[in-house]
Amino acid sequence: MNTIFFDLDGTLLPMDAKSFEHAYFNGLCKVLPELAPDHLIKSVWAGTKAMINNDGSTTNRLAFADTFSKLTGIDFFEAEPRFEEYYRTGFQDCIHACQPTELSRNIVHILQEKGYKVVIATNPLFPQIATYSRLNWLGLSPEEFSLVTTYENSHYAKPNPAYYQEICQKLSLNPADCLMVGNDAAEDGAALKIGMPVLLVTDCLMNTNNIPTDSFMEKTLGEVLEWAKQLPACL
Repeated sequence: MNTIFFDLDGTLLPMDAKSFEHAYFNGLCKVLPELAPDHLIKSVWAGTKAMINNDGSTTNRLAFADTFSKLTGIDFFEAEPRFEEYYRTGFQDCIHACQPTELSRNIVHILQEKGYKVVIATNPLFPQIATYSRLNWLGLSPEEFSLVTTYENSHYAKPNPAYYQEICQKLSLNPADCLMVGNDAAEDGAALKIGMPVLLVTDCLMNTNNIPTDSFMEKTLGEVLEWAKQLPACL
């Protein structure tokens, strides 16, 4: 093992998913007041579904933009500066639905000090500015990682195993030499389908489909820190 993939939301960044979603949409609806909130929310979810179903023929950003524009009649690219302004400002209030912890920063830095590559393999449904913000809430910077997946640089999304394959191809990695650390049995567990071992963090565990977890390691975030301390140096 030479590379560790980390999910962000609910893994390195503990959160109440429902509270985060509420805070996110509450702020986002102020960005396009010309759209009824229900219409905006439904259009964003439809765009999200388009990214999840992306077949690799375009970036997730373009897949989202196409669906959003068709459903709202608003050119996404013309509205994009307003979205970016939201991520710089109102989106920052979403930190209150999260529980940033020093555990995450310590885990990442211990692994890096031991010579492991660390990838932020968060589901690439958000733009770079939003993903980088969530890293900053943890006291981490994007420059510290081999790759941070965002909707601009990804052509697939979880739970499609091709999402993990794309990262491995970009970084010339063998999936068997990596470990996916996440909190969602379906989304993060999909890495197992390309031969990548999976560790589920149980603090904010998600397993709505009751997927058997026998094939996964399971640890709390605190236990992941102890595990990282005990790992041998990566040669």
